[in-house]
Amino acid sequence: MITKGLPTRWTARTAGRGERAAAPGSRLGWLDALRGVAALAVAAHHFQILTLIPHGGYIAAHFDLGFYGVIAFFIVSGYIIPASLERRGDVRAFWISRIFRIYPALIVSMVLSECIRPYSYHVLTFDGYGHHLLWLAGNGLNLSDMLGVVNALGISWTLTYEMLFYFFVSSLFTVAWHRRSTPIAVVAAAIALVLGVSIPSYSLTHSLPELRNLVAAAVAVVGMGMLCMVSGKAGLARIGGLLLGGFGLLLVFTNGRDPAYETFTILATMFAGTVIYRAQHGQIERIEAWLSVGFVVVAGAMVGWMYNRGAMGNATSTFTWQAWTNAYLGAWASFGLFFLLRNRRLPRAMTWLGAVSFSVYLLHWPVKEFLLSRLGWDPYYYYYKLAAMPFAERWSYVAGYVAVLLVASWLMHRLVELPFQNLGRKLTKAANRRWPQQSLEQPAPVAAVAVAPGQPAGAAEPELTGTGAGLS
Repeated sequence: MITKGLPTRWTARTAGRGERAAAPGSRLGWLDALRGVAALAVAAHHFQILTLIPHGGYIAAHFDLGFYGVIAFFIVSGYIIPASLERRGDVRAFWISRIFRIYPALIVSMVLSECIRPYSYHVLTFDGYGHHLLWLAGNGLNLSDMLGVVNALGISWTLTYEMLFYFFVSSLFTVAWHRRSTPIAVVAAAIALVLGVSIPSYSLTHSLPELRNLVAAAVAVVGMGMLCMVSGKAGLARIGGLLLGGFGLLLVFTNGRDPAYETFTILATMFAGTVIYRAQHGQIERIEAWLSVGFVVVAGAMVGWMYNRGAMGNATSTFTWQAWTNAYLGAWASFGLFFLLRNRRLPRAMTWLGAVSFSVYLLHWPVKEFLLSRLGWDPYYYYYKLAAMPFAERWSYVAGYVAVLLVASWLMHRLVELPFQNLGRKLTKAANRRWPQQSLEQPAPVAAVAVAPGQPAGAAEPELTGTGAGLS
């Protein structure tokens, strides 16, 4: 199950600049299509879709749909996010685009969740500590899973890992280590294997005062790091990179909510996605990429078998090692399949779904709870009611849920995502005019993603979000 401890956890990443669906025959189209599949997998998981099919319980015990979707999103983020930063060569533009990509849609989805649902249908989760400022700060930084703060939306946990990845990628870029994806992926996977249950969780936040101090420190450190990153000054950008990267490392080694084997498997998976991009564009040898990605995939499958059992399994989004391992391998298999199809023309519906996948990710749980409240169905046991219905009636409710979700996601995409992404680009241009960006003296930019004929240049870059990433 994708939500660890809460009703759900999720991650989905979505389309990029201009945030329109890529042309089906473009190289971006296959990424959109994969994200669309991943988003629907997460929504289906949280709708308990497997309970409505024969032998669904057995399938769920051996394959976690939500974890599959989350891992697929993380691979795609790893593949394209570093390329997005390096293509720009501008950490200020990168961070402004990230902020305007994630926060407007996240905030609107939280406000809608609070406004449309009856009190008994818990979509938005408040602090749980009697301290709203802690809740607001932890979720405002998108680091709640690493700070010991309850996630505002159960599905928003994956955004923590997206944010950490942004920290590491931008930090590596400022010190010209961004091409070292291979050793980073391998080391992270090795840590997951060897230290999977040894690295402590929440070791910095045993009490409310400790939690308050850590959150306050996070606000100061991340705030300072961001200011340095967007300053336009090369020296300050490097300081900001060291602050953000160093703080991220501190958190993952001391205060993650999830077991270390999951945290480091996620990071290894994202950097393995980067390795594939680098091999594809001739930045590293293909044998190096095959060996490192192969090690990451095998390690990710092994940590499920080694660690994801019993109480440890209950601490993750998957309750059995089979569900973890099969879903993890399935996500990589899906990425490989779509990668092989990258030059083929894919159905326009799939690429459109990828363009709205971040909204699908954010809204699928609130939409489900809203519809259940309108029907007066129990939010925890509604699937028993569905399972008892005749086949046609049961699936008419499922189709209705999907239809409402897609319409709501399209509206969010058109009315929130696109306008704020355009605003972010305008703000970047204004900042660059007012405070010209100093060069970080990086190597030549990596090869840009191919643009299909007739596409605007920005459409070639799928800027994904988490979560990632998070599905649960």
